[in-house]
Amino acid sequence: MKFIHRLGYYLGGFAIGLIILMFFLNGKDASCDYGPNARTVKNISSKPILYSDKASIFIANYDLDSLTIKNLVEFGSVNFSESKTKLDSCKVYQIENSYKERDIELKIKNCDSIATLLDINYTNI
Repeated sequence: MKFIHRLGYYLGGFAIGLIILMFFLNGKDASCDYGPNARTVKNISSKPILYSDKASIFIANYDLDSLTIKNLVEFGSVNFSESKTKLDSCKVYQIENSYKERDIELKIKNCDSIATLLDINYTNI
């Protein structure tokens, strides 16, 4: 069999497989979060977030709300070199993002059923 025929059969089968896959996954909330940053952020975002006293004061002083905090976590990037990931019970992650053209850091303690915002600071005040 010639190479062009084999390529045609391969591409035809691949196209049929893609169509079937799109049919089965249509309307489902399927995601491909395989990177460590995406898995960590998705894990934290799926839990209710509590605020420490220090974080509550910062939020009140800078007029932030819970939706802003949730978006900062969801679209932020985890700095694993500054995070404490070797802890047994609750790991502490540092998430970096920007808000109103200023860099911001969040320290979040991620436990099994709840996440706690320990500290939030602008990095270039």
